[in-house]
Amino acid sequence: MLRTLFIRDFVIVDAIELEFSGGFSVFTGETGAGKSVLIDALALALGGRGDASMVRDGAPKADISAEFALNAHAAAWLDANEFQSEEGAVLLRRVIDNAGRSRAFINGIAATAAQLRAIGEMLVDIHGQHAHQSLLKPDAQRTLLDSQAGLLPQVREVAAAYRDWRGIAKQREAFEKDAKNVLLERERLEWQVGELEKLAARPGEWDQVSTEHSRLSHAASLIEGAQEALNAISEAEHPILSQLSSLNQKLGKLADIDGALTPVLELLEPARIQLQEAVSALNDYLSRVELDPNRLRAVDARLDALHSTARKFRVAPEQLPEEFDALSLQLRQLADASDLDALRAQEDKARAAYLLLARKLSGARAKATKTLGDAVTAAMQDLSMAGGRFVVALNGGEPAAYGLEQVEFLVAGHAGTAPRPLAKVASGGELARIALAISVITSSATARPTLIFDEVDSGIGGGVAEVVGRLLKRLGRDRQVLCVTHLPQVASQASQHFEVSKESRGGKTLSRIGALDAKSRVEEIARMLGGIEITATTRKHARELLAL
Repeated sequence: MLRTLFIRDFVIVDAIELEFSGGFSVFTGETGAGKSVLIDALALALGGRGDASMVRDGAPKADISAEFALNAHAAAWLDANEFQSEEGAVLLRRVIDNAGRSRAFINGIAATAAQLRAIGEMLVDIHGQHAHQSLLKPDAQRTLLDSQAGLLPQVREVAAAYRDWRGIAKQREAFEKDAKNVLLERERLEWQVGELEKLAARPGEWDQVSTEHSRLSHAASLIEGAQEALNAISEAEHPILSQLSSLNQKLGKLADIDGALTPVLELLEPARIQLQEAVSALNDYLSRVELDPNRLRAVDARLDALHSTARKFRVAPEQLPEEFDALSLQLRQLADASDLDALRAQEDKARAAYLLLARKLSGARAKATKTLGDAVTAAMQDLSMAGGRFVVALNGGEPAAYGLEQVEFLVAGHAGTAPRPLAKVASGGELARIALAISVITSSATARPTLIFDEVDSGIGGGVAEVVGRLLKRLGRDRQVLCVTHLPQVASQASQHFEVSKESRGGKTLSRIGALDAKSRVEEIARMLGGIEITATTRKHARELLAL
């Protein structure tokens, strides 16, 4: 459930902080006041795409934070991805500067927009105001059916099997078309892999060899410098260590006379101890460092071999082991591809695996079509489409990544008529009602605790609008429902009502949002009913709607 939403400098919002409760909540206001800006801001916090145009004019950045109560699925995701969760809540934050650069955070820890989307999909389901338009697209119809029936994991398996099959088929087709070039490519790869295998570069070897070469080539300077430091500290005619020890003795006697010198003595004594440790470390270093011309020549030769091979293969020296692995994999794949009979056998096996999964998906879709069709048909009766019927058809087609059939939504607007494709039958108002019915039905099946409807009730009115309000209110009994609406019949059903308004300040238009109490709610519902001039009649009507 969405608990709080904080928005700063986003489009026409300067600063807004909202607290939400469970149940059914609505946002209303005049056109252009910024109702949908709220949904856009929340979508951004959930990992949506953002750009510099979202930053309010004159502001350095837009900042959106949304706090949600956790469900079990989201809590498990946070643990698996090492994002700490506290007190059963998660805080999602998105920042976009006026240059278009974006940053994302989960519970204060830097994250990616993809991670925001991943957890956002477990928390919120957004139905946009143009959902009815997408219903006319075959891909959207198929995705909706699969999502409603919980078939998306199977769809992903089918898509993966299809890619495997078609990948092998393309290899076989390419080999049949140009076997000579495949052979030449294989010979080239064999030579390259042989060169790298002979070199036997190890991961991290370039850095190790470079460091050792630097140390060996500067061995004389290192020995001379270390010896010079050792002499100055402890072996010269008047070494620093002896002078410091003598100074400590003198100050010790003086400190017995005047205790004010004791702090000075306490500062010098650690310095003497540190110098003694430095002497020990220098002696140890000099015992290990030696001039070794033979080893230097060997390291120099290895460094040259790594460098020249890297230039030949046009990669950085440290990337040679990765290059060997990549070329070896290509060679193995090409060797497999060079055996046409084996390749055809692999293709047949991959095709059979795809068909097995695709046919299982087809069977599951066949069961799901009746369930979704019956549910939408029942909802249509409540939405002033009595006698109407909704049918989900499966039309066979060529094997594809999504399976063996295309999904098509059919509708009969009246009793006794044959169902026809949605795009050819439904009027704008009917399409909006069907889209709303599907949205409510699919939302009922989702595990996401927060549902958002952004003007999905456009194109309807009157008694149908009242039914829509009841549907959304009923949906709000089990989860949190947020709805941007222009219909008073829908707004009156909400348990929490926010008004979105705009004001001009300093020559700029800003959006304002506030929760309405009982009195101001009557005024807002009356405005939605009666327009600019609110009369006693419209107020009475507003009170009647709220009483219902």
